Amino acid sequence: MSKKVTPKEIAPCAECVCFNIRKASRVVTQIYDEMMQETGLRGTQFTILANIAGYQLITISVLAEKLVMDRTTLTRNLKPLEKQGLIVITPGEDRRTRSVQLSASGHQTLASALPLWRKAQQKITKQMGKKRLNHLIEELRTLEKIASSY
Repeated sequence: MSKKVTPKEIAPCAECVCFNIRKASRVVTQIYDEMMQETGLRGTQFTILANIAGYQLITISVLAEKLVMDRTTLTRNLKPLEKQGLIVITPGEDRRTRSVQLSASGHQTLASALPLWRKAQQKITKQMGKKRLNHLIEELRTLEKIASSY
């Protein structure tokens, strides 16, 4: 005989850290996607391009590590950026590695998206308040450190 889970038993799940962070992430992503729509970039793509620009030339493995992403997931996310001509992927120093960098078009697109990214940042900062937002970012970084220790 199988046991049914009662609403009372499941009620604490509303406080689930994973669920609440993912839900908030979807809402925030929608704001960035909407703001950057005219560039053709999604907020997640902007983040990848910005990281690549920050390192100028970086291996896919190291980029995946910096973004806390699975390498195959990152590779899948890089394919559309490569097809759009925003990034260039080249063989690394050995056969096992590949490096990625922004193309001229990638730099141009990122430069166009940057002011729109700032607008999204300002919108969220205005709604939350700078102090609360800074505290949230600190707490998220703490969670990231906790998760990376597992």
